[in-house]
Parts: sequence; structure tokens; C-alpha cells
Amino acid sequence: MQGSPLLGAVYALNRLTLAAAGSTVLLAVGSCCLVAHVFVLNDWSGMSTDLQDPHRAGAVFVNRGVARRRIGFLWMALLALGLALLGALGVTTLMIALAIAGLSALYSFPRAQLKGVPVLNSALHFTGGLLHFLLGYSVFAAVDRRGVEIGCFFALVFVAGHLTHETRDSEGDSASGIQTNAVAFGKRQSFLGGLVLFGVADGLLVVLALAGTVPRFLAAVGALYPLHVYWGIETLRQGLNFETVHRLQVRYRALYAVVGVVMVAVRLGGW
Repeated sequence: MQGSPLLGAVYALNRLTLAAAGSTVLLAVGSCCLVAHVFVLNDWSGMSTDLQDPHRAGAVFVNRGVARRRIGFLWMALLALGLALLGALGVTTLMIALAIAGLSALYSFPRAQLKGVPVLNSALHFTGGLLHFLLGYSVFAAVDRRGVEIGCFFALVFVAGHLTHETRDSEGDSASGIQTNAVAFGKRQSFLGGLVLFGVADGLLVVLALAGTVPRFLAAVGALYPLHVYWGIETLRQGLNFETVHRLQVRYRALYAVVGVVMVAVRLGGW
């Protein structure tokens, strides 16, 4: 979750200076607080349903001796700190941070709970994924067409990853009455939808590389997708249960971590 805004900063940065390095550190800390707020709010809001999920119940904060009221204070404090730090980087960055917090509330907050509305929850993930990239991009450049185009790659990866996540957690979500895409349309459909969107994301990055929007060397990323497909087919054959899908997640997260490192290297190296 921190790779996207930091890569946004890298692709908007013209020259690395001491002041730019300081702004990047401030961005990293502020973004970390904001993302921590998103996760803590989601845990606070979903406490009751998480307690019904055998894969999550043991990690729920109340089962570890932490009162729900304290977790409530924690997500509010993280939000305030994150907004204060990101606000110091400019009005646009602050507005994007507020938009991310707003999407998080719509997705998780008990009276909204859009996480349980199929398709719409994926639309929220796409918008949120795009905004996370633009959060970093806005620190060093005005939000423009180039920023949005690159950000769409991260947004698509975010949506695809969450469709896979919903596949993994479908039994628990179904028992809790949460209508995710995997619950509404089936695990296989959600899983295949995620696999296809990963391919669309990689294809977009290849197109952007060939168009010169990002360094041309990044077109090589397209060669990694067949490996992802192979892992996906292997997972389907083994059965879409919590363990097999989780193993796939570990693999493709490592793959995209490598992609992120390559994106930074080719940008800073000027390839």
C-alpha cells in the first residue's frame, strides 16, 4: 500500500534534492498513518463479522484484550496525524488524502458498509488505488493526464488483488452476510475476474511504456504475466480455498514488489 504513493512521487519528481528528500519522507510517514487509519477503521467497523470468521476471529482486537473504544480513538488519531502531515505538503495532497479517507468511510463505516455491495466495492477500490498513486504524484507535480494514466495501472492491480482477496475470504464473508463479489457471483468468477484484471494492468503498463509515458524498459513487465497465469491455473486445480489462494497472494505480491523496484530503478536510472 505504501509502494503506490512513493512511486507516484518518484514519477513526478524532476530532480532529487535535499528538500525533495525531506518531502518524500514526510509523504511516507503521512501516507503510512493514513493507510493505518484505513485498516484500523475497517477492523473497528467489522469487529462483529470478523468474530464470526474462523480465519479472523483469533486476531480480532477484543480477543487480544483491546477494547473497541480504544481502537476507535486509534483510528481517529491516525487520521488526524496523517492529514496534518500530508496537509503540510500542499492543498492538493491534502484534498486527495481527504478523498481517500472518505472512500474508506464509505467502504467500512457501519452505516455505509459499501464493502458489501458487489461491483460498487470494486469501483471504490479502483478510485482509491488511483488516488493513492496521485497522493504521491501531487507532492511534486500538478495532477495531469500522465499521472492519471500511470495511476490507472496501480488502480487495476488494487482491484484485481482485492477480487482475489474476496475469493480467499468468501466463506467467512458469506457466513457474516457480507455480499462481496465472490459471495454474489461465486468464487471462481471473482478469482478469474482478478486474474484478467491483473493482465489488463500489465497490458496497460506495456502500452504506456511503448508510448513513452513511462520508461520503455518497463514493457518487459508484460513477460511476467504468463507466470502469474500459470500460478492462477495451478491454484484453480488445487481448489479455491483459503490456503491455496493465500499462497497465490504471497507469490504475486512478491512479483509486483519486484515490478515496483524495477519501476523505481528505471526511473531514477533514466533508462
